[in-house]
Amino acid sequence: MIHKRYGSEVVAKPLNVNRIQPTDMLAYDRLILGTSTLKEGRLPGLGSSAQMEGWLEFLPKLEAASADFSGKTVAFYGLGCQEKYPETFCNGLGLLHAFISARGATCIGQWSREGYVFNASKAMGEDGQFVGLALDEDVEQMKTKARLDGWLQQISPQIGLPAL
Repeated sequence: MIHKRYGSEVVAKPLNVNRIQPTDMLAYDRLILGTSTLKEGRLPGLGSSAQMEGWLEFLPKLEAASADFSGKTVAFYGLGCQEKYPETFCNGLGLLHAFISARGATCIGQWSREGYVFNASKAMGEDGQFVGLALDEDVEQMKTKARLDGWLQQISPQIGLPAL
């Protein structure tokens, strides 16, 4: 969705973590990283009932490569379902953020929890906001465009994107 909004002349083609190496990701100084959350609140990957490799397999590769995100600006978004999984809503977002921020990244793009209904989430920061954009394509897909547009306007100056 982000690539479609800006086009190839502004943003790089999306990378799929099950098809790249850590050096491919680390080649960029500004990143927008996204993930879904699987039913039990885990990152996608073979170890969490997904049918293909995902973040669960890629994060250990980053760790083995001693990936350093110092000097990199990273924004995050995550997908979850607040109605079916209110105890683990967008946990993947929080897990991914924790891993990358622990490796020195400057993390941007925190998002208000206003308008969401859930019980718990690892994606909540200490300030009571999501650590990135939380999207619910199962129950609130009609809010995705407005949320995404608002978030992109917020992060655009920090990540070097033109205003929408």
